[in-house]
Amino acid sequence: MKVAFLNDRIYGYASADPSAAGGSERQQWLLARALASSGWSVCVGTRQHLQLGERRTIEGVEFHGIMQGQYLFDSYRFLSSMRSDWLYWRGASHLLGPVFQIAHTLGGRTIFAAAFDTDVHARSALTRRQRWWPLYAWGVSRTERLFVQHGGQLEELSSRWRSKALVVRSIADTQCDFQPHPFREPYVAWIGMLRQPKRPDLLIEIARRSPQIKYIVCGGATNHRSPVGYSQDMIQQLRRLSNIEFRGKVAPDEAERVIAESATLLCTSEQEGFPNTFLQAWSHGTPVVTLQIDPDSVIKRLGLGAVTGSVDATVEQVHRLLALPQEREGIAARARQYVANHHSEEAVVKAFDQATSRA
Repeated sequence: MKVAFLNDRIYGYASADPSAAGGSERQQWLLARALASSGWSVCVGTRQHLQLGERRTIEGVEFHGIMQGQYLFDSYRFLSSMRSDWLYWRGASHLLGPVFQIAHTLGGRTIFAAAFDTDVHARSALTRRQRWWPLYAWGVSRTERLFVQHGGQLEELSSRWRSKALVVRSIADTQCDFQPHPFREPYVAWIGMLRQPKRPDLLIEIARRSPQIKYIVCGGATNHRSPVGYSQDMIQQLRRLSNIEFRGKVAPDEAERVIAESATLLCTSEQEGFPNTFLQAWSHGTPVVTLQIDPDSVIKRLGLGAVTGSVDATVEQVHRLLALPQEREGIAARARQYVANHHSEEAVVKAFDQATSRA
């Protein structure tokens, strides 16, 4: 079986580009690599990194250079030449409907995977060209398979689409090194682009109320899902606090190292899908303290950190966990087992295979 991806930024993760960014793109690379390892033929069309006709294979995944002309024409030419059984697309876009129509015209089938919780609501899913949401809804309505990240997204999905929807979880690296908590530096990690839904303003307030705790913050400026100037204002405020070490936008490997060596990962987001940073943290045995985000209530149910609901409770939980490295050791064991059982390459590929075999 052959599956195609159309995304320019997957190549950045595949080639270990330190400027690579995007949780959705990271997940697509991990999935593409896992599928190739399990026997799928996997091809990725990229318009930015390779010349037209240029090909490069990385860990079994074939990258194909396609033109930087009209997007739909480039997509048609790529999909026509690949003749894949499936086209996989992750994340809301006004291009979904036209691209899926191209795939169907060429005899292929399609998979849409939600990347953000709002992706399951067609009218509010788009952040660009929002008035073009009917094209997005058209694509979702036509796709043969609809993957969601967790049960909450499935419940929120329109009843007319639920029959073709399945929970196919995100992939985590289960081969991560583990540093015991008694030997870790007692700092809190916060990782993410400084966009409004991630609520870096709450991070700033938490840090102000816990001046004796060190925070390492990695994240760059962006206008995505944020007013102009929002990120720059957050950066100025972060740099004013002496207990925050603000590193700005860093390479993916450095961000993961910050998570792996921390006492806990802090999440202040009000909107997400299933955060990549949670999976990275749990793979390394790092507890997660989150104000709101807890997909399928796994943190509460399995004891993988703390769900606080308020700034005051967050400060209290961070203080408590930093003072109890042995408790963090217990959380680490549960977290790593959870990831191995539900987010390993083997588990996700098995779910993918089962979904596509029911065509």
